[in-house]
Amino acid sequence: MSAPTGQSNGKSPLLRADTLCMNFGGIMAVKDFSFHIDAGETVGLIGPNGAGKTTCFNMLTGFYSPSNGRVLFKGEDITNRKPHAIARLGLVRSFQKTNVMKRLTVFENVLTGHYMAGRQSLLSTFFPGEKVRRAEREARESAAEIVETMGLSHRMNAPASLLSCGELRLLEVAVALAAKPSLLMLDEPAAGLNSHEATTFGAVLKTLVGRSIDALLIVEHNMELVMSVSDRIVVLNFGRKLAEGKPTDILENREVAEAYLGKAAA
Repeated sequence: MSAPTGQSNGKSPLLRADTLCMNFGGIMAVKDFSFHIDAGETVGLIGPNGAGKTTCFNMLTGFYSPSNGRVLFKGEDITNRKPHAIARLGLVRSFQKTNVMKRLTVFENVLTGHYMAGRQSLLSTFFPGEKVRRAEREARESAAEIVETMGLSHRMNAPASLLSCGELRLLEVAVALAAKPSLLMLDEPAAGLNSHEATTFGAVLKTLVGRSIDALLIVEHNMELVMSVSDRIVVLNFGRKLAEGKPTDILENREVAEAYLGKAAA
């Protein structure tokens, strides 16, 4: 018997989407979209402009409520939960717009990202006990470790305003990692990077799964980067899943080529 739609064979996926639909005033932006992500893998979500990739991201993370379908994370139905509640479960996303604070240093930016793990009462803020002091030490140690993981140790005390575009993108991922995600979802993280910066960025991303996170989902227009970091790729076109498979399979798929280049060119 085959596995249900959107579910892998032999094990329960970390994230599963079943027949997601998103309707905007009669326009179906996404229709019957199903896929899964297993622990230990990096999945690329690609497609031409307007294919519905960001809409899918928003449904998976609670920023949109699907018109139909459901989302399961670690076996738990999270379909209509608020974004902050989903993030606290370990599903964390980045945004296309930068989320770093330019006046803070690299270290300070990553330290602020620990807010979800560092909640405390107003009383303990003014009269910190050993538990609070220990949590602060652990947050600082974690921030330093994340900065090192992202290859930014040499910029630890530099204001974010002085970073190059490539370094800023690395810092954005570092801030997301500070929230301690199980699944990290990156929306066009390499936007604006030159080829050298993108190569460096991709090399760092490939070290994260199994070390800092359980799995990675990436939406990206830089096809060379997606192909180099992904174990599996899902292709959207006009809100529907067009293809799914290993990077080599996607590269050889004629329907994917037609979606990007047009039938005549493909």
